[in-house]
Amino acid sequence: MTQPIREGRDLLTPRPITVKRGVNPHAPGSAHLIMGRTEILATVTLEEKAAPHMRGSKEGWLTAEYSMLPRATNDRQARERNLQNGRRHEIQRLLGRALRAGMDLRHFRNQTLYVDCDVLVADGGTRVASILAGHAALHDFCDRLIQKGRLTDWPISRNIGAVSVGLVGSEIRVDLDYAEDKVARADLNVVATSDGLIVEVQGGAEEGVLTHDEYVGMLATGTRAVQDIMADLTRQLSVIQGM
Repeated sequence: MTQPIREGRDLLTPRPITVKRGVNPHAPGSAHLIMGRTEILATVTLEEKAAPHMRGSKEGWLTAEYSMLPRATNDRQARERNLQNGRRHEIQRLLGRALRAGMDLRHFRNQTLYVDCDVLVADGGTRVASILAGHAALHDFCDRLIQKGRLTDWPISRNIGAVSVGLVGSEIRVDLDYAEDKVARADLNVVATSDGLIVEVQGGAEEGVLTHDEYVGMLATGTRAVQDIMADLTRQLSVIQGM
């Protein structure tokens, strides 16, 4: 089988990322992230109410929601709010776990943070791009709280990023687009910190089985790629837009 050819990058180089903060004037934190041809809009909302299971706790809570616009893909998809979509719920749980891993929620006691990630254009990697966009929107939100004097300490305890890693034929490839993802015989979504600590790994073999060395190689490659992505993203987030 002829493998998809990459344009403008080698097998271990992620797609270029651009992020703009403060794009939604109504949200206290927001970011528009483009990763290759995948585009995500993420917003943060703070509710002055504790999540039911956190009442009486010393910490707040963060929950994430994920949705895809009907024409984010080649063919129109029904709006997900009308569907009991297992994939969407799975992604939302992943986003929530990933973003909570980077926040010190003791700063938000008796409050709930909502991070909404909407896919504007999908070309593979929407869940990892949503984690990156969610982190960027939280960075924007926290920066605004500091600027306004509502917080004195920075509440983001770790910079959390993510990337997809696939085995296409015998090649390990980082950050698969749709054409690569649909022919990959294995794929992982690696969620990690900017200093190389693993938060979560999701995925496995699509066809047959993986060897131990293949899995470990994919995981190590993904962890290194997240560090590179977060170094770039952190530089971009240092530019304040829309304050």
